[in-house]
Amino acid sequence: MQLKESKRVHSISTLKHFNLITFQLYNIPYLCPMAGIYIHIPFCKQACHYCDFHFSTSLTYKAELLKALQQEIGLQKDFLNNETIETIYFGGGTPSLLEGEEINRLISTITDLHTVSSNAEITLEANPDDLDQKKLRELRQTPVNRFSIGIQSFFDDDLIWMNRAHRANEAESSVKRAQDAGFENITVDLIYGYPLLTDQKWKQNLDKVFELRVPHVSAYSMTVEPRTALASFIKNKKQAPMNEEQSSEQFIQLMEAMEMQGFEHYEISNFCKPGHYSRHNTNYWKGVKYLGIGPSAHSYDGEKRQWNIANNARYIQAIEKKTIPAETEILTEENRLNEYVMTSLRTQWGLNLDQLNTIAKGASEQLLKEAEEFLEKDWIIQKDLNIYLTQTGKLYADHIASELFF
Repeated sequence: MQLKESKRVHSISTLKHFNLITFQLYNIPYLCPMAGIYIHIPFCKQACHYCDFHFSTSLTYKAELLKALQQEIGLQKDFLNNETIETIYFGGGTPSLLEGEEINRLISTITDLHTVSSNAEITLEANPDDLDQKKLRELRQTPVNRFSIGIQSFFDDDLIWMNRAHRANEAESSVKRAQDAGFENITVDLIYGYPLLTDQKWKQNLDKVFELRVPHVSAYSMTVEPRTALASFIKNKKQAPMNEEQSSEQFIQLMEAMEMQGFEHYEISNFCKPGHYSRHNTNYWKGVKYLGIGPSAHSYDGEKRQWNIANNARYIQAIEKKTIPAETEILTEENRLNEYVMTSLRTQWGLNLDQLNTIAKGASEQLLKEAEEFLEKDWIIQKDLNIYLTQTGKLYADHIASELFF
């Protein structure tokens, strides 16, 4: 069975990619559109072989960087036009390298300059090896109320192959310690579709997650990003290429297992128990405004996107001069149409034809004409004014979206 384009459907880079291109979904009832703030912490203990996110393994300028983050929050205070902040997300990099007091300083800077919702979702990405009892006690003294823990696998050989900093026993114990410390709102990351991961090992990884009773899971197919160690290994024939057939089969295995356990498949790479959606990431897919703070961080205000320079030293230097080191792109009508198609189709709420027409008159007619092929293949279905990916269609999500672009 040849599954064209399937690897790009649910890749590791997918979440990052869709954090950068957003537009408004329609009528997602469990969230009130406000705004979000993303803070990029560009430090890691070591470089994972597959990762192409911006980070440094040197903490030499950590203090200067944190000061610059606070300064940028001030410089960008008007970007969101006084909208209430509903979510704050510490991403990276490895934000769990921060001390509790450092996290508090950043959040205090935000609350001094913005109105923050009393029930704001405040997420911290964390590596399992950072979440010892001391760190968890520190984090209990912060407003952080949600963890995104980078498990990736519960097998040591897999973690070594990925060059992860933690080991399998830490992966499991970190979740249990966090739960014991009172953190129940937890999501874990898993990766599939790489040579060491047999279907049986993948099943064991999923079973372990279910055993740990976490309410949210993000799962990504291993992809080979340029300028990563993994790409170099494959180029020099030290590592076999990824197997797209394996990735597709393990994605199907993932969807079936999640459904049996009562998880909603609410976005291509994301699964949750009812009511446990990632509010921050769902707002990206809804097109809610967000401000990105830090080197390489992206921002969106409904009309334009901007992205900061991905260089720590140059970022710090610019901020010290009270300059935002960012590029800006004004969204055209075509941009907005294509981004809406791409983001909405990835979700369980689908694409709304009326919403499409609010962006450009007559757009729904053109899209329906292009969609006939996929309707015939049963890759998408139409219910009233909404279009959804079918279970099979989810294997081809990126391909379908690109073919429907305007």
